[in-house]
Amino acid sequence: MENYMYNSPTLQLQELRIVRTNNHICYVSFSFFSYLFLIVANVGIAVLVFVDKSLHQPMYILFCNLSINDLFGNSIMIPRLLVDMSERLISYYECVVQAFTTQMFSTTAHTVLMIMAFDRYVAICNPLRYAAVMTNKMLMKLTVSAWGVAFVLVGILLGLTLRPGRCRTLIKSPYCDNAALFNLSCEDVFINNVYGLTFTVLLFTGSISSMVLTYTKITVVCLTTKNKSLNNKALKTCSTHLVVYLIFLFSGMSIITLHRFPEYSGSRKIVAVLYHIIPGSLNPIIYGMQSKEIKKNLYQKLS
Repeated sequence: MENYMYNSPTLQLQELRIVRTNNHICYVSFSFFSYLFLIVANVGIAVLVFVDKSLHQPMYILFCNLSINDLFGNSIMIPRLLVDMSERLISYYECVVQAFTTQMFSTTAHTVLMIMAFDRYVAICNPLRYAAVMTNKMLMKLTVSAWGVAFVLVGILLGLTLRPGRCRTLIKSPYCDNAALFNLSCEDVFINNVYGLTFTVLLFTGSISSMVLTYTKITVVCLTTKNKSLNNKALKTCSTHLVVYLIFLFSGMSIITLHRFPEYSGSRKIVAVLYHIIPGSLNPIIYGMQSKEIKKNLYQKLS
């Protein structure tokens, strides 16, 4: 199938090796029910925050952005993967849309988690100024910035990727992403390499640096003030945010690391799928378990 037509309108996705094993049914069942839970949990959290006025606080509204991003990043890729497990044909334009949502999902998760870290920093380190700083206007600016920066960065990335002509039709991945589209070209892609590397370095450096800086300052404040109430608040809200961030960070870094080892391509494909499913499924559980307000309102709605 590979190389049979230049700029072919149809592409072929590689199947997961697990499809041809006895574990196929288990994998499909796990993916389906995980996706179903992801949809129900994230939609439930978003609706709960939107409906209940007591949850109209910056922390919960910012978390809603994470839930919306999880829904956005998984609703196009996962159903397509579950429905088409063997034939694996996809149109070029559908592949581009899938690549865009995949890259937006990854980038927006980092930017949203960064502004959530800023919110926790203000709440813990400057509690008396929190209401004055985290106004509705500031919340809107942070939200638009998180999505806007991701949209611009991903738009340029995909624009450069789609620029060269294609001479291959085989996507060496279970779903379309920028790297998969990038490998379809046989032309000079030096600019793409430079921008792609810069994009990745800046995103990860900015994300990790903001977390280290934020949590270092929060730790210093907690140790110097020795306020039990403040320390408990920091432990409860910051640990939740940090766990969500670390799950997402290590999931993404696992894929990048496995890219360097071609002999583990099968494992990389499975990890790439789990990268979408696991964080999106765990986020509402982690925040729901840690937040008294969310648990209280959820119990009231269900009782």
